[in-house]
Amino acid sequence: MSKSKATAIGFIAVLLWSLLALLTVGSAPTPPLLLNAICFSIGGTLGLIWTLASGQLGQLRRVSWKVYAFGTVGLFGYHALYFSALRLAPAAEAGLIAYLWPLLIVLFSGLLPGETLRRGHLIGAALGFAGAATIIAGGGTGFQMQFLPGYGLALLCALTWAGYSVISRLVGSAPTSSVAVFCCATAVASWGLHFAIEDTVWPIGVLGWSSTLLLGLGPVGLAFYVWDIGVKQGDIQMLGTSSYGAPLLSTLVLVMAGIAAPSWGLAAAAVLITLGAIIAARASTSLSRRKASDAAGKR
Repeated sequence: MSKSKATAIGFIAVLLWSLLALLTVGSAPTPPLLLNAICFSIGGTLGLIWTLASGQLGQLRRVSWKVYAFGTVGLFGYHALYFSALRLAPAAEAGLIAYLWPLLIVLFSGLLPGETLRRGHLIGAALGFAGAATIIAGGGTGFQMQFLPGYGLALLCALTWAGYSVISRLVGSAPTSSVAVFCCATAVASWGLHFAIEDTVWPIGVLGWSSTLLLGLGPVGLAFYVWDIGVKQGDIQMLGTSSYGAPLLSTLVLVMAGIAAPSWGLAAAAVLITLGAIIAARASTSLSRRKASDAAGKR
């Protein structure tokens, strides 16, 4: 598979994740760990069916337990934090903070062997965090202390997914089919913790169950498999920075659905986060071109 094709496949995940906030709100009042458990049971089952159908089951035996542990912690941690954040803070604002992950991927990828951070990456990061600060200071609903725990969880969520995505590059030899095991293990852990610490509240009505089902099929299902292909075989910096559309798409979907009210503060936060990612993307593109030019000169 070519690098550009793998990058394009990875971007499908970004489009699916733009629906994550909307579907999470639709699944209320199901608690975070139970929602995790249901969605990952669906996503993991689909992955296992695909693995069996494609004859890749034998590959799973050769994957280290450390890789399985890493993947499970990444998927479990991100979604437990995300679902909790959207239960504790307004969806649009918490979602925008969580969508700092594309920018963080660019910054963290500079720590990978052969990668370099430039001034544009740092400027982009500063703008992105300014957007997050705008939200916390009162971007959409006005500053309210009771939302701070949700905003904090959303930031941890962004850090978790960015770290997971970049470190995945270092374990690139693990087959994409291993993601099915990550999902199943996450489901098992979520079921166990749910019954231990949460009250059971199932999705309510057609809206609740359809939102939960669609979460498991798309943003918490197919998205992981195409993202794994993208970060392991594609251009990780381009993939991370091309994801700048995610916060705008997610916010636009919430506004169009009537879940979030349009406001200048919310718009400013979305623009700052998106602009920061665009500047970082330009820095990545410029750096890639320079490396290509240097390599061609050496030949």
